[in-house]
Amino acid sequence: MIIITGGAGFIGSNMLAALTARGMYDVVVADRLRDGEKWRNLAKHEARGIVTPEQMFPFLEMYRGYIKIVIHMGAISATTEANGDAILENNFQLSLRLWEWCAAKRVRLIYASSAATYGDGSAGFNDDFTSAEALARLRPLNLYGWSKHMFDRWVWRCLAAGRPSPPQWAGLKFFNVYGPNEYHKGTQASVIAQKFPALARGEPCLLFRSHNPDYPDGGQMRDFVSVEDCTNVMLWLIDTPSVSGLFNLGTGTARTFRDVAEAMFRTLGREPRIQFIDTPVAIRDKYQYFTQAGMEKLRAAGYDKPFLSLEEGIGRYITDFLATGDRYR
Repeated sequence: MIIITGGAGFIGSNMLAALTARGMYDVVVADRLRDGEKWRNLAKHEARGIVTPEQMFPFLEMYRGYIKIVIHMGAISATTEANGDAILENNFQLSLRLWEWCAAKRVRLIYASSAATYGDGSAGFNDDFTSAEALARLRPLNLYGWSKHMFDRWVWRCLAAGRPSPPQWAGLKFFNVYGPNEYHKGTQASVIAQKFPALARGEPCLLFRSHNPDYPDGGQMRDFVSVEDCTNVMLWLIDTPSVSGLFNLGTGTARTFRDVAEAMFRTLGREPRIQFIDTPVAIRDKYQYFTQAGMEKLRAAGYDKPFLSLEEGIGRYITDFLATGDRYR
């Protein structure tokens, strides 16, 4: 049995889809659906069960011995979240409890970290960490990034102290992930999901103006990675239980927001029309102008599948999902 926390969310529901496509139906989702359309992320796939986060640990105890892997994607993922107590409970304490449970029950654990832990990038984007002290050089810019960073550092301290750990563990520092089933994320969804409705109506693409003299308008750069590639990496980890560690998960190539807009217009068969608006003051001083995952560590561990190019990934996303009558995977 496999448990996916946050299994009704963006990456979690895509992982459910990937596992059921393999014929693996013994998968349980732990998540809250709340109001709205989030349930549609699960509608095409058969999970063995769905439990709330409050029911999760009793469920784990009830089925201990049957559970082989926990895929922990559940978190408060909004980079604008300001409730420190909620972030601490959901993103740190819950992760810590799952780690300790998996270590005690000898269950494999794959968990979501984040590229937000790198902050403004002044310490680089390489994942060649060997200790909690090496991780300490990172300076996240927001509460969400700090919570993920705090757990990564706790893991390394735990390992250094020789405390029990899961038989396999992998923390994944996701960069800018895009793809189907992200629609419930609102303003935290990818720029592709957010801009597509306007482009489909024939309107121009509005991008943030640069407030950094080193970058032109639309020249801000991110490592945009398809959720399809993210699930492929997690499937590889499931197939390769000997691999443990903290890994970046991007493409290794930064691209501009202008590149994204132009790829979207090309997919729609139209000439690009791009206009610029000021970056909101509330996020301007915390805005990342460049991210690019160092992918050498994952490659050295044995992952050799190529990542989708930005143009191919956006083309698939629009053609197979956004521009159809059914956006869900």
